[in-house]
Amino acid sequence: MSESAMGTFFCGGEIGARIERAEVDAIVGAVRAAKTRGAGGFVREFGGGAACFAEPGSPLNKVVGIGFGEIPSSTEWDDVEAAYAAVGIPVQVELAHLADPRIGAELTGRGYRLMSFEDVLGIELAGRTWAAPAGVEVRRADEDGFDTWLDVAVDGFAHPDEDGLPAHEEFPRDALAAVMRDMASDNDTRIYIAYRDGAPAGAANMRVAAGIASLAGASTLVAHRRHGVQTALLSARLTEAAVEGCDLAVVTTQPGSKSQRNVQGRGFSLLYTRAVLVKEV
Repeated sequence: MSESAMGTFFCGGEIGARIERAEVDAIVGAVRAAKTRGAGGFVREFGGGAACFAEPGSPLNKVVGIGFGEIPSSTEWDDVEAAYAAVGIPVQVELAHLADPRIGAELTGRGYRLMSFEDVLGIELAGRTWAAPAGVEVRRADEDGFDTWLDVAVDGFAHPDEDGLPAHEEFPRDALAAVMRDMASDNDTRIYIAYRDGAPAGAANMRVAAGIASLAGASTLVAHRRHGVQTALLSARLTEAAVEGCDLAVVTTQPGSKSQRNVQGRGFSLLYTRAVLVKEV
């Protein structure tokens, strides 16, 4: 089946739980990598998910994956809020709309404010193929190309496209570089560089675990945008994921963004939305 032969992919609670578990594993692994290099972070697993803190200013500082296990008690939320208060940052919860609705009610009652949304999109891989656009070459960069990959990824993220809902937070270059390095240290994560006219033009990564290919880190240098760089990176990763036996690929985007438009144009379906809830502690 080609990418043009697209159907609607329905996502229920079971698939949502798989995707959220993969997200938890990725974030927890990156926080532990940060701790290994000397950051004083923490991981508190609860409610089927985890409260994570890597270091001040890190995108990893959030509660992820809750709502698909036991419902957290008020005492557990007290402990999580105390942990974040101890390091001087707000509590940020990314809550899937497929999660148990009692959690949203609990958080609202505790004074959490809705700050933003993010969309999770997915595609079933069996029987599909993806054509690579001409003029862009994608290579794995796990070894010799790591520094180039990191520079391209961070530079691309430093100049985001403006379409869609704006991100509710921004991060300095050194924080982005640290989190990308920590996430790439996972043995299940692969990194890729796209070359256009022989020059590095874009970067991306993919984590493969438990049959799910989690696509992330996609960025393109400003001078190379609108030339098929992200299409090439997407095609290369999906092809590799299918060859390795993954049944599902997922990506998270800002609602209404160019990234969302691009992946939906390649066959992805909107699976669910995460609400971003924040409380000052």
